[in-house]
Amino acid sequence: MRKELRHKGWNEIKTNDSWAIFKIMGEFVNGYEKLSKIGPCVSIFGSARTKPDNKYYKQAESIAKSIVESGYGVITGGGPGIMEAGNKGAHLGGGTSVGLNIDLPFEQHDNPYIDSDKSLDFDYFFVRKVMFVKYSQGFVVMPGGFGTLDELFEAITLIQTHKIEKFPIILVGTEFWEGLFEWIKTTLLNKFGNISAKDLDLIHLVDTDQEVIDILNAFYKESNLSPNF
Repeated sequence: MRKELRHKGWNEIKTNDSWAIFKIMGEFVNGYEKLSKIGPCVSIFGSARTKPDNKYYKQAESIAKSIVESGYGVITGGGPGIMEAGNKGAHLGGGTSVGLNIDLPFEQHDNPYIDSDKSLDFDYFFVRKVMFVKYSQGFVVMPGGFGTLDELFEAITLIQTHKIEKFPIILVGTEFWEGLFEWIKTTLLNKFGNISAKDLDLIHLVDTDQEVIDILNAFYKESNLSPNF
């Protein structure tokens, strides 16, 4: 009897899950319509907690400025920290400055350096990540936390499994990234064989603005590729 009541109660639970499809579709449609017009862009990722006096905030700003001066626009997550620095650099350089904002209970608020017609708001992380991958010609990854690592490894996985075309993934800050890179090489590759040696070629580890620009320009010159949308 108790099992029957529990079963009946479960069946009577009403959800709105199926209706969420329309909201998800709306986010995709809005994202596709707006971002298809932005031209070639490079995404900059990093911690929302990085303060303006931090050296990586300043470097993200200068890298973004160099990126727009090289003919690309800049896409960030639209929030504070490294994201703000990326948009600020793009704005100061007179280039395209895009922000893909996400509704979060902490850390996230729009920064003032996003082009007014290129600020998008998302409720779903997975929709937002599709936009980053689809409309970026490269990822520049500054020091960050779990969200930054999530974006990084998703891009590597999609390229590794040939779900998307290869594009440059550039990690800035040897002091921050070298421990992770060494673990990938010694543990994932050498000790357990969970990746192949060529997978390491997907990642560039650099320290200077010029290295970032050189990698981007060399990749697209050698590959003779057009924007991926």
